[in-house]
Amino acid sequence: MTRIAIALAEDFADWECALLMATARAYLGVEVLTASPDGRPVTSMGGLKVTPNLSFANLDPARFDALVLPGGLSWEKGTAPDFSPLLHAFHEAGKVVGGICAAASAVAASGILDGVAHTGNSLASHQKYPGYHGAERYVDRPEAVSDGKVVTAPGNSPITFTTEILKALDLWSPEAEAEIGVFSAEHR
Repeated sequence: MTRIAIALAEDFADWECALLMATARAYLGVEVLTASPDGRPVTSMGGLKVTPNLSFANLDPARFDALVLPGGLSWEKGTAPDFSPLLHAFHEAGKVVGGICAAASAVAASGILDGVAHTGNSLASHQKYPGYHGAERYVDRPEAVSDGKVVTAPGNSPITFTTEILKALDLWSPEAEAEIGVFSAEHR
């Protein structure tokens, strides 16, 4: 069974990972587990209190197929945890790594985006991080970008982010396309 880890920080953007979690779990039979830095509950920007399944220390790439980070206010507040060790562990193990909104900049800060096509909220948001050296591979567009097993998206793109994560996990099927199509119908 495919397993996705969703790494949450305080004030995470709940809508950015909701479609992925619901589609993967309810329609595709994927096990989706959430994690917080210490395994304690976190509260989203919208006030959703989540009691995670795990702490970051228990996110072993050998047990998961993907690590997904939703964005949120913790980066703006300067309180986001350093996701670099987790991102590197998953990336080096050949797992799918995804970041949307401010979390795409967290992936940029780790240096993982330096060698792949990627996007995010803006190039400037990535360039705030000294570990980022991938400006020549930045794609300025309002949809998710996938390159190999690395998926990034600006915060306005949870639908294409979900699509590209599912494709990177080889879960894109007529059923997945139909479910995503229902949610994206208003954008046609």
